[in-house]
Amino acid sequence: MGRSNEQDSLRSVLHFFGGSYILFPMSDTPYKLTVGLEIHAELKTKTKIFCGCVNDPDEKKPNVNVCPICMGHPGTLPVLNREAVKSVLKVGVAVGGQLADFTEFDRKHYFYPDIPKGYQISQYKYPLVSGGNLAGVDITRVHLEEDTATSAHDRGSYSLVDFNRSGIPLMELVTDPCMHSAKEASNFARELQLLLRYLGVAETNMEKGEMRVEANISVSNSNKLGTKVEVKNLNSFKSVERAVECEFVRQSEVLSKGGEIVQETRGFDENLGKTFSQRRKESSHDYRYFPEPDIPKLLISEIPEFSIKSLKEEISELPSEKRKRYADTYGLKEMSIEMFVRNKPLAVFFEKVAADLKDKGQVVLAANYILSDMVSLLKIRGINGDLDEWSSDIRVSPSDFSKLVRMISESKISSRGAKDVLKIMFDEGGDPEKIAKENSLIQTDNHDVLGQIVRQVIVSNEAVVAQYKKGKESSLQFLVGQGMKLSKGSANPKILADMIKKEILG
Repeated sequence: MGRSNEQDSLRSVLHFFGGSYILFPMSDTPYKLTVGLEIHAELKTKTKIFCGCVNDPDEKKPNVNVCPICMGHPGTLPVLNREAVKSVLKVGVAVGGQLADFTEFDRKHYFYPDIPKGYQISQYKYPLVSGGNLAGVDITRVHLEEDTATSAHDRGSYSLVDFNRSGIPLMELVTDPCMHSAKEASNFARELQLLLRYLGVAETNMEKGEMRVEANISVSNSNKLGTKVEVKNLNSFKSVERAVECEFVRQSEVLSKGGEIVQETRGFDENLGKTFSQRRKESSHDYRYFPEPDIPKLLISEIPEFSIKSLKEEISELPSEKRKRYADTYGLKEMSIEMFVRNKPLAVFFEKVAADLKDKGQVVLAANYILSDMVSLLKIRGINGDLDEWSSDIRVSPSDFSKLVRMISESKISSRGAKDVLKIMFDEGGDPEKIAKENSLIQTDNHDVLGQIVRQVIVSNEAVVAQYKKGKESSLQFLVGQGMKLSKGSANPKILADMIKKEILG
């Protein structure tokens, strides 16, 4: 029995390559994808959310930072961490959400070894933040809860539980189901990670589990939402994108065959590029929520440090604000702005250079050299991540870098020569003009010296000269390049080009 054209179009987007599925865009599918995200981020408070145990996600020894409270011993009483509440409220202010006046905590009941109490302290009906928007995505709520312990399984023989993570304050942000592509979902997760780092409330290293993404995915062939399927524990932005795409294909195929989507929780197999069923999805009533009796209710308006005014005073420039300022003040292109926004130390260096230059053309030139040559040198040194700390052994000062940019702008040094000077500055430090002079990199416009170079270039490249005479303009660039090599980068390329043309054409 042959497949329908609809099924063929769905299957054609998957191609098995090297042991994993590569997805290609579907332009002709009749189905519409809708995605909402639930993102958990561990907050970087000094202590856990309900006790005085150290909040240290880097602790390697199991069950070191523990006490009877975070291990769920009977008769213990939680005490709420003030800083954790403030961190979530800062996020609320940053996304333009509505801060709660009345808020409370709830018990979310389920049974698993990582929650020995038999319930997780979370928020249900009265979250700290409602509404808001980030990167064009509407936010439903932001609330606070305790993280669970960590389980390790040994091939089904036994399981071990480490309570170091148990009780770490966990922010959960839930978006509206308003995204319609995998790329949009992964971009939102990236933007939230960036925002949390700017606010200083979380490190959000996904490889350490400090930020975890769950995607709620539905597919339908109308404007009505389809049945929601949750894909849990996505630990990278690439995984978010691939899991959403794979689940879109799976649900579309089920629907195209006349089947029904089951509301369930699924995992994502990185190697196979496929989602797999874990359990039927619970509803809120399955958790038997009720207010936590051991934590007092909060009236946010009665706590001065939680006022919007006080919170705003503690919030520095946000990513969206920095993007606008860099465009308005410096006239940088979007790609350059994004690189600076995502690497704070690089941005700090750039702004010090820009303040020393003031001329907008030189500032743009400085940005280009920082984001190309400087970044390449940093990568060689092994500094290659977003928001890396600026290495103390990097010897290029902002003032020396701005001096180098002025030399380039004033044609005192060629772009090739500038790269060589910057490499020496990066490795050894020093004044760029002095370095350029010591290495014979100052551009010369001495016609006697350049004349000798021009004649040598023409004699050594007769075939290229003939091509130029016949109208091949690119031949001139080759000849100029040969002249720059002979001068070791010290020739002024514009003057050199003019002299070569005059010598050839008369």
